[in-house]
Amino acid sequence: MKHLIDIKELSKDEIKELIEVAKDIMQSPEKYSEKCKHKKLATLFFEPSTRTRLSFEAAMLELGGSVLGFSEAGSSSTAKGESVSDTIQVVGCYSDIIVMRHPKEGAPFVASLKSSVPIINAGDGGHNHPTQTLTDLLTIACEKKRFDHLTIGICGDLKFGRTVHSLVTAMARYAGIKFVFISPEELKMPEYIKEEILQKNKIEYVETNDLEKYMGDLDILYMTRVQKERFFNEEDYIRLKDYFILNRSKLEKAKKDLCIMHPLPRVNEIATEVDDDPRACYFKQARYGKYIRMALILKLLEIK
Repeated sequence: MKHLIDIKELSKDEIKELIEVAKDIMQSPEKYSEKCKHKKLATLFFEPSTRTRLSFEAAMLELGGSVLGFSEAGSSSTAKGESVSDTIQVVGCYSDIIVMRHPKEGAPFVASLKSSVPIINAGDGGHNHPTQTLTDLLTIACEKKRFDHLTIGICGDLKFGRTVHSLVTAMARYAGIKFVFISPEELKMPEYIKEEILQKNKIEYVETNDLEKYMGDLDILYMTRVQKERFFNEEDYIRLKDYFILNRSKLEKAKKDLCIMHPLPRVNEIATEVDDDPRACYFKQARYGKYIRMALILKLLEIK
């Protein structure tokens, strides 16, 4: 049984294959409109989501399949005390593939040990978000046309941001990658990412709290929000939430072909005046998410 819990489970060749399928779906959607006929996708979201949940639902529907599930833990038997393990085994009786988001790190992995159908991790706490990373990789493939020799700036919440942890892990495999980590001291990239991924693979990186200092060097700027739900102390959240805001003036030194990305939702870390800039790719990024998830569903269901 093949699941997707961590982006590290996919080889570079598998990622390349998924991107090629996603591009083909974008070019010829009619070829795929009945690939998942009579198949059911279950969406188990124990934590709020808009883009990830809806893009998975749209992906399955456009493949000709159907969708069932819940969008909050309170509307499931979890509210009655049912374990994740039991929920997964029951839902596996009604579906062919399960997408799961959970606030606890490792919950989708535990679920995969008990599941009779493929499990896709749609985010587990501050740990991992592999399908967002696949979305990011498709965006980079379409907008930059390459994965190697890129300088990538990642700005905002690097401590709790599961999307950036997965992205760094994925991009560290490619030649000539450099990272610029831009964050306040309290939200720096975790040591285990720096030690196990960057230092181990001799990936060049710098850490700074100055958004504009390295702007002219960047090929990609990946913005993230400061996540209120990851803080135990609301005072710390209020103090840090507006630390970095990208606006037009801060882009004056940026490259003309800079790719500005954001996993969304944004709060105010990107000013709306940036939306009209041709370098803003975050809404295109959301669209790409549907196509890469269509490709992933096909792969895990072993549908050619």
